[in-house]
Amino acid sequence: MSARTPVHDSILDAVGGTPLVELGGLLPSLGSRVFAKLESANPGGSVKDRSALSMLLGKIRAGELLPGRSTVVESSSGNLAIGIAQICRYYGIDFVCVVDPRTTRQNLAILRAYEVTVDLVTEPDPETGAYLPSRLARVRELVATTPGAYWPNQYRNPLNPRAHERTMREIDEALDGRVDYLFCSTGTGGTLRGCAQYIRDRGLATTVVGVDALGSVLFGGPPGPRLLPGHGAAVRPELFDPSAADEVVLVSDLECVVGCRTLTLREAILAGGSSGAVTAALGKLADRVPPGSTCVLVFPDRGDRYLDTIYDDDWVRRHFGDVEHLWKEQGHTMAVAAC
Repeated sequence: MSARTPVHDSILDAVGGTPLVELGGLLPSLGSRVFAKLESANPGGSVKDRSALSMLLGKIRAGELLPGRSTVVESSSGNLAIGIAQICRYYGIDFVCVVDPRTTRQNLAILRAYEVTVDLVTEPDPETGAYLPSRLARVRELVATTPGAYWPNQYRNPLNPRAHERTMREIDEALDGRVDYLFCSTGTGGTLRGCAQYIRDRGLATTVVGVDALGSVLFGGPPGPRLLPGHGAAVRPELFDPSAADEVVLVSDLECVVGCRTLTLREAILAGGSSGAVTAALGKLADRVPPGSTCVLVFPDRGDRYLDTIYDDDWVRRHFGDVEHLWKEQGHTMAVAAC
């Protein structure tokens, strides 16, 4: 008999409890079981629904955020913005989201559907060449000039990582504590830090693998250009804890593309760029994973928000050259591991 489907009081009660799916065809020669935590199943479509709810719900219930009197202001490349937009629309609270040109067209359309005020920063920071410092400066300006403004500040708010202690608890309970490797992409560091905290508090023998982008400064690497939003950062957030990762794997934009397309072809999973990154990281680490291990990959979002980039052959050719060359030259790690 199948389990009874829960009935939720609201769309927000559907956040969390996302499925854990075994990936039997991804790396069949690995000799280990591989699972994906599909955070795309959250109602807003990403893992950031958890952080948004954690940072806002307490203040809403306490009467500190009220319709017509409060305005939430946040900087986001897309997923957190959608999570916040959903909450603010449900409660009738105004939301101003500061974005930059790297935000995908699909995410912007979703924000406008939720009647979010989108504030676009068009000039990168002159010192770093990155957009994040400019976005944060704009947020501070808006908070200072908007009556009743509240900045959740995903980059330093401890309620961001705290939300993901539940994420890891769900994984732990589903697998009865048998998790040898956990792969998390990194941005604000919320998912990584929250999952690592749960693991440490319970003394689990889980190796936490932080997956970062080439060109990101999170783990001390040199800054560089990045095409894909969602993971990596030009400025290390205050709450980011590099010690939360036992191992670090750096992944290029091209490897993200290969990872995403590998997932679609072998598992019929249409996932976002960060999911491609953790998939690529598993391939790069495959020869060091002992046979019989259990690996869990956290997939932050879905691929329909990347149809104009990762899944568009013309976009891929413009940035990386011939698609066949991409598979032959950059897909070798995943291909060899799958043989």
